[in-house]
Amino acid sequence: MADDTNTIIGETILVRGNLQGDEDLTVQGRIEGSINLSKTLIIEPSGVVKADASINNAVISGVMMGNLSASDSVEITETGRMLGDISAPRVIIVEGALFKGKVDMGNLEMPRPASSSTNDRKPSYTPRPMPKSEPAVEASKPVARPPAKPMARPLAKKKPVAAPPKRSLKKKAHRSKIRSKKKVVVKKKRRR
Repeated sequence: MADDTNTIIGETILVRGNLQGDEDLTVQGRIEGSINLSKTLIIEPSGVVKADASINNAVISGVMMGNLSASDSVEITETGRMLGDISAPRVIIVEGALFKGKVDMGNLEMPRPASSSTNDRKPSYTPRPMPKSEPAVEASKPVARPPAKPMARPLAKKKPVAAPPKRSLKKKAHRSKIRSKKKVVVKKKRRR
């Protein structure tokens, strides 16, 4: 005989407090507090849950406000809205669903070398492994390059400007002396 027990919280029911159980829970009404289930939590479109939950599976079609920790999977349907963090190995967010929070899908630990360390603490995060690079392209193979973009108009080359001829300082000084020695003579007209 299959164990198909399912508890339903109706649309007009409000539950405040801590819920624990070993069966599926369908919420059509409202729950405020905390939830601890070994089975599935189903929140219908009319359901509102303001609680931190620790469950096996979750299907959210209504509103969930709080952190959710699932041992198997979490699904937010197109009518579902969730505000809080999700921790589960599988997370499904359908197009149209609203979600605001963080998603943690497990620990990505890298194998450690067999060296002894004085610090046995686990790091707070594990870096992602780097993807393997592709083999280098051989020089004999042609490399495809995108076509060059045509310029609007060719740029005119500037011709270098020639510097004025340099004159020695002695010549300049000599000319200035000559100019200063010239006398201006004004002739007067004779009257008759």
